[in-house]
Amino acid sequence: MKGYRVGGNPFLISTVMAFTYILHSQQLDKYYIGSTRNSLEERIEKHLSNHDGFTAKAKDWKVVFTESFECYDLAAQKEKTIKGWKSRKMIQQLIESTGH
Repeated sequence: MKGYRVGGNPFLISTVMAFTYILHSQQLDKYYIGSTRNSLEERIEKHLSNHDGFTAKAKDWKVVFTESFECYDLAAQKEKTIKGWKSRKMIQQLIESTGH
């Protein structure tokens, strides 16, 4: 995991511990919103592996949004917020606002 400076103070180093992410499948034209306390790369690999679940329906999932957090509770809260929008348009605006 990568560390980063907190509040511009070079003595306060924090480690990213969790992520909220959005995947998109062009084949299904669907978004998947998730969060993980593990490596984001490992989590995406699991989505692309043989498994049961929503993301098993396609193998072309691409990461279109990520946000890192210092703790999993914050990442899960962001996931819940995005899912609560129930709006494809708002999700697309979020993705576009981050330059993806």
